[in-house]
Amino acid sequence: MPVVSPFQVAWDGEEHKVLEELARSRTAPLRQAQRARAALACAEGGANAAIARALGVHLDTVRRWRKRFAAEGLAALEDRPRTGRSRRYGPDVHLAIVATVTSARPETDSQWTHRAIAHRLASTGISASQVGRILADLDLKPHLVRGWLTRPEDPEFYTKAAEVCALYLRRPPHSVVLSVDEKTAMQARSRRHPTRPARPGQAERREFEYRRHGTVSIIAALDVHTGQVLVEDIARNDSATFIDFLRMLDQSIDPKLTIHLVLDNGSSHVSKATRAWIAAHPRFAVHHTPKHASWLNQVEIFFSILARRLLRRGEFTSRQDLIDQIRGFTLAYDDEARPFRWAYDGTPLKAA
Repeated sequence: MPVVSPFQVAWDGEEHKVLEELARSRTAPLRQAQRARAALACAEGGANAAIARALGVHLDTVRRWRKRFAAEGLAALEDRPRTGRSRRYGPDVHLAIVATVTSARPETDSQWTHRAIAHRLASTGISASQVGRILADLDLKPHLVRGWLTRPEDPEFYTKAAEVCALYLRRPPHSVVLSVDEKTAMQARSRRHPTRPARPGQAERREFEYRRHGTVSIIAALDVHTGQVLVEDIARNDSATFIDFLRMLDQSIDPKLTIHLVLDNGSSHVSKATRAWIAAHPRFAVHHTPKHASWLNQVEIFFSILARRLLRRGEFTSRQDLIDQIRGFTLAYDDEARPFRWAYDGTPLKAA
């Protein structure tokens, strides 16, 4: 004999219509649609167990719904307010996190981590994971950094750029144009184990451990209109070394030619000793690139080629081995050298 529930459910015509619409709805929340179907089944005298099987819910759920239908009517279709745990960290904690990240530095680390912030604010009881959630809500990312340069506008930028570019585009009569700079601290490294050559279906395999054999620095002069490069290794990057290099250029280049030097603003290029030597040798005409514009110095292109083709994957058993390989690379490069195609004339670039 079926058990009769003590909670009787009945709906008037208008309520029955509302329940039917909600039970058939495809846009209503699933729980509301289930409760509407359960409410109709309860009014029709269905047993709790049968309703639970039909709706795929627990028997106790149907019992609880039936009790609410009998007591609250259609209001029982809505979810009851959830109390949950009260918000633990108020605006004062949020403000403390923001102040920590934006106005203070860690005592030992170079950047703030979630754990370090939580430790700094230990008196609040906040966890590292909660710090992370609050930072995400604030779109504050202390682990990221973007480089930028604070510098005043150079009023002579385009004047200097145009002067350098004019030399690149049109060589002055009876002259040679040399782009000169140093490349320092190139590491001579060799792998601890032999590199395995590439095979079909398998890339070259290189051991990640290596031995250091010191560093090498060079100074280079690129003939802008032939593309050929003169490279010398140097022990120090100072005015005396730079003047020795200029002296060598003076002795090796036809004395009838004016030597136009394109230089950046490195200390050895603008020192008092360098300026005095150049003043005493009027065949040298110096053209400095604007500040923070070493990209205008064409020899940097050669340094990029050197790094890409030799240094990046090279094996060097000693400093001297690295020097010898750089010299060999330069000689081979000069055999096929061509001037770089230069189109920029130094005028302000316009957006397309």
